[in-house]
Amino acid sequence: MSADSPREIGERIAAHRRARRLTQIALATAAHVSYATVRSVERGARRPSDEVLEAIADALGVDAAQLRTGYAGTERRVHQALPALSEAIVGYDLPLGSPMRPPEQLANEIASAMGWRLSAQYGRVADAIPGLLSDAIRYVHTAPGAEHRDAARLLASAARTADALAYKHGAHDLSARLIDLMRWAADRAADPLLQATASYVRAETFFAARAHAAGLVSLERAVDAAPPPTGRTEAAIRGALHMRAAVIASRAGSADVADAHLAHARQLADQVSGEGTYLGTTFGPGSVRIHEVSVAVSLGPEHVDRALRAAHAWEPSTALPAERRSGFYIELARAQDWAGRPVDAFNSLKLARAVAPQHTREHPWARDVARNLRRFHRSDAESLSHFARWVGAV
Repeated sequence: MSADSPREIGERIAAHRRARRLTQIALATAAHVSYATVRSVERGARRPSDEVLEAIADALGVDAAQLRTGYAGTERRVHQALPALSEAIVGYDLPLGSPMRPPEQLANEIASAMGWRLSAQYGRVADAIPGLLSDAIRYVHTAPGAEHRDAARLLASAARTADALAYKHGAHDLSARLIDLMRWAADRAADPLLQATASYVRAETFFAARAHAAGLVSLERAVDAAPPPTGRTEAAIRGALHMRAAVIASRAGSADVADAHLAHARQLADQVSGEGTYLGTTFGPGSVRIHEVSVAVSLGPEHVDRALRAAHAWEPSTALPAERRSGFYIELARAQDWAGRPVDAFNSLKLARAVAPQHTREHPWARDVARNLRRFHRSDAESLSHFARWVGAV
């Protein structure tokens, strides 16, 4: 049970509703609940059930954990979706009929799901992506010749969005299968930029297996094969590959190689100037700075000063995806813990949770830091113990 009172939950819901300029009646309509329910929940007269909380959160476009501390319903929704994803892709190379959605609707809904992925709204993704993935596979097999490449691009986007659920929730075998599907779709689209993006995502399989040396080889081959950076999109895709290569090189213990990739990424970020999302991957100066912290942390505790310098007096812009901002605060917390700054480390974890609760809850480093803080700093406030329980550190 959440430690939040019904009044605290109601105040958060009301604040998000007002920020979106919705009336209580409009929120009730969007959430498919009664006006009386919204009114009583916002007054704190009743504690919303999981079903009502999820409906209101979806209508507000936020994760339910931002409305009720400790909420774990998103996890349930994700794990319910994983078998459906496995079923959807098992026969991806077989024509199994026509999609339920027309192409334009399918494209719009896949784009929405990608936005939910970037903002770490995994519950909303879980509800939508199995059906979207199934329709995208069917569309590839039934699309007229003129539409085939666009259909393959949609499938690649749907597979990547589904992979976010599998990878971030520990279903690494399913993640690898979804990445194979993404690569298959990218090849069918005959799109070099999409193929490069698939290589970027494929690095997850090497991270999961801790096969960092092999992952570095894969990413460097992808950099060599990527189109030259003649435009913003081309520069951003190549820059993202360099960012990810820098991190995997640092986990392989190759600091010089990591630094070389970071230097290339900085040059390309200057070229694109400003943050943007390209084929589902965000790239720009802020993303590179976050990866500078990630590289330093991945190199180990002896590089803690480097991590703290990279993060000093800087915070990620809200223009960056929620899961990337959350990841920054988690890695900063790890560096602060190593540096003997437990209060700062706990504050960073709380910032990570505020930005993307479900991403933080599923991140192994967030659990590690919370567990360490609780073990060695028992005099801290009870809120640390509460956080540790929420993140699964105890």
